[in-house]
Amino acid sequence: MKAFSNNFNPDLIQKYNRAGPRYTSYPTALQFHDKVDTADLLGDLKTTPGPLSLYLHLPFCESLCWFCACTTVITRNPDRVNGYLDALEKEIQLLTPHLPAREVAQLHYGGGSPSFLEPEHIRRLNTLLGAHFTDAPAPEKSVELDPRTLTEEKVRAFAEGGFTRASFGVQDVNPAVQQAVHRVQPDELNRTAIGWIRAAGFNSLNLDLIYGLPKQTRESFAETVDTVIEYNPDRIALFSYAHVPWVAPAQKILERSTLPPPEEKLAMFQVALDRLSAAGYAFIGMDHFAKESDELARAARSGGLHRNFQGYTTRDGLSLCGLGMSSISQSGRAYRQNFKTLDAYYGALANDRLPLERGYLLSAADLLRRDIIMGLMCRFCIDLEDVTHAHNTSPAEFAPALAELEAFAQDGLVEIEGPRIRVTPTGRFLIRNIAMVFDAYLRPAENRHARTI
Repeated sequence: MKAFSNNFNPDLIQKYNRAGPRYTSYPTALQFHDKVDTADLLGDLKTTPGPLSLYLHLPFCESLCWFCACTTVITRNPDRVNGYLDALEKEIQLLTPHLPAREVAQLHYGGGSPSFLEPEHIRRLNTLLGAHFTDAPAPEKSVELDPRTLTEEKVRAFAEGGFTRASFGVQDVNPAVQQAVHRVQPDELNRTAIGWIRAAGFNSLNLDLIYGLPKQTRESFAETVDTVIEYNPDRIALFSYAHVPWVAPAQKILERSTLPPPEEKLAMFQVALDRLSAAGYAFIGMDHFAKESDELARAARSGGLHRNFQGYTTRDGLSLCGLGMSSISQSGRAYRQNFKTLDAYYGALANDRLPLERGYLLSAADLLRRDIIMGLMCRFCIDLEDVTHAHNTSPAEFAPALAELEAFAQDGLVEIEGPRIRVTPTGRFLIRNIAMVFDAYLRPAENRHARTI
């Protein structure tokens, strides 16, 4: 099998390594605002056909990982969960009249850490959803776990709810790195958790790694990758550490340690590419890898990849309904986001209001650019003539973008044949940069995003 690094050019990576969105949506969440009419957002939801993708944000964690930029509530008090489940039930009751259907094709518990919940909480949540929604045929149900708070009974409780996909963060197996980022998670703990997950009948396991953390070197990270390959996950997410202390203030703590220099960080990425390739993992795009037989890898080969706020997915045409504090929803031409603090979230529900803080209604121009950007992100090729014709315009509208792409073509990142744009294998490592050319909202000096590598 050809090594990924044969297509990996560190000089080009460094040249294009700038801040940019991950494009889990377009426009990105930075464009959401609180002036949008809630009735318009809910009206779009009600008129968007098809089954649902439910996302439940369960924010509780026992301790804060210093690299984390997620919306969390740090507590060791499990009694707080029942109050949160009461609020989720109230939110569901207020939301369901606006839903076009209650059939769920996709369900994801994220956080925070869903494994903070005790088994009785998990079973209560599963029962709550079963009372308000019905499963579509062969629904995809996934959950994010934390081996540090996981028990075998918790795994069984998730399995009872029909969950068959699990994901958890390994980040790095080196004890010195774990100490530096305040996430001590020994190898034995990972192996035990994986054993419970497999024994409970889960058929898909994703593991997250992060490169660019304090104390990491290319040699130490190679050992982490080798260990994770031994774990035999079905998918691996290889994330570049995103240092965004203006979003996650706790990350300032990491500045006390020495973060790896850019050339060392790139070397970590490259060594991981080679090892994952040799172990039979297909590079999906950006930072995702999957076994060649995995559904995600098959979708990448067939052009069936899609993208939402959870990242790459094989399911399309679903209205994403986020429940819980900070969760984001997406329907045909609207985005909605809940309040980001528990007090505000609880306060809205106590007043019989949906806890919507902000949102966005897409214009015709937004819809066109979204199709272009998602085509590049998911299929790595687009025909501007076809896309613009579907939106009653012409490729001439994007003459400036095509001119900007010429520099990418000269560097071997894209191939341009008239209105057709194809991302090369080398270009896939910089797919975010290529998509950014079509972003109407991205300012040249934009620095509110993490770097692309």
